[in-house]
Amino acid sequence: MNNRMRRRSIIVILLFAAMATAAILSVMIGPVFVHPADIVKVWLQWLSGGLLQFDIEEMNRVIVLNIRMPRVVVAMLVGMGLAASGAGMQGLFRNPMAEPYVLGMSAGAATGAAASIVLGIGAVFGVFAIPAMAFIGAIGTIFVVYSIARTDGKVPTETLLLAGIAVGFFLQAAVSFLKLIAPMDALRDVVLWLMGSFAGATWNDAALVIVPITVGIVTLLWLAQELNALQFGEETAMHLGMEVETMKRILLVAVALITAVSVSVSGIIGFVGLVIPHVARLFVGADHRIQLPVAALTGGIFLVLADTVARSIARPAEIPIGIITAAIGAPYFVYLLRRRKRSMGWW
Repeated sequence: MNNRMRRRSIIVILLFAAMATAAILSVMIGPVFVHPADIVKVWLQWLSGGLLQFDIEEMNRVIVLNIRMPRVVVAMLVGMGLAASGAGMQGLFRNPMAEPYVLGMSAGAATGAAASIVLGIGAVFGVFAIPAMAFIGAIGTIFVVYSIARTDGKVPTETLLLAGIAVGFFLQAAVSFLKLIAPMDALRDVVLWLMGSFAGATWNDAALVIVPITVGIVTLLWLAQELNALQFGEETAMHLGMEVETMKRILLVAVALITAVSVSVSGIIGFVGLVIPHVARLFVGADHRIQLPVAALTGGIFLVLADTVARSIARPAEIPIGIITAAIGAPYFVYLLRRRKRSMGWW
């Protein structure tokens, strides 16, 4: 094993350790403090199916398993999915400003959620009306954008990007109209959803997102070599024998699936898919074979810690997690830009 592979392996191992630490820290912190040893005992008893028995207070067991753990798991999965999707989109567009929401999927999800809250559309889904409508809105948007951008069986990335921006602006106008006609209670619910939150996360939400996000991330990892080839341009990639248009379709489906299920359970959480891929690239370079898994792990850690801050910093109130990610992500992104410009001799 050469030095580069050894260094990358160490980084991945450290990130897994950091993820476990972040999970324990998040479960530990709250109105009721839970000792880390009790958390580990609850996990071991749960994972063993009750074969391992420990002396644990029932209240601590309920807090860990039924209240905090679902929230941590959902935040971790959403963070991993958004970060990996951001890395994939930046590779596809060869643009460091690309992110999972760039094709208007967040606006589509917001429109679906707002229509459910304000107009009651999607009531057939019962308690899942808002997540279901958000998912439908996001998936529908990517199909519309793809259809607009497709020309003679091909989808130029520039046209795809412009179509996404145009559709996104239209859907944002639709959300603004829905907020304008919404009653006060519904308006508050729409605004809170748009800022993102894991406050109501349950094991049902975790079960809903784990398969689509896992499949999406695995698909992106499978396309890592193609993303590397695409950095030299589409013509070069085609000369290397790559089916560029097929690769685009598969990648867009994977990103759409991840983004749609993520926003359906968490609302719109910004900056994760934009900033985290840059952080990963800073540590392991531009090779998507290592950048994608590092971005996914870093995104999971970041969102778990951000959610911990969101529910702890203004206790007993809770700050929407979108505010936390923006407050951390925007300044750090500016720092990354300044660092990049200095290295290129611009500043």
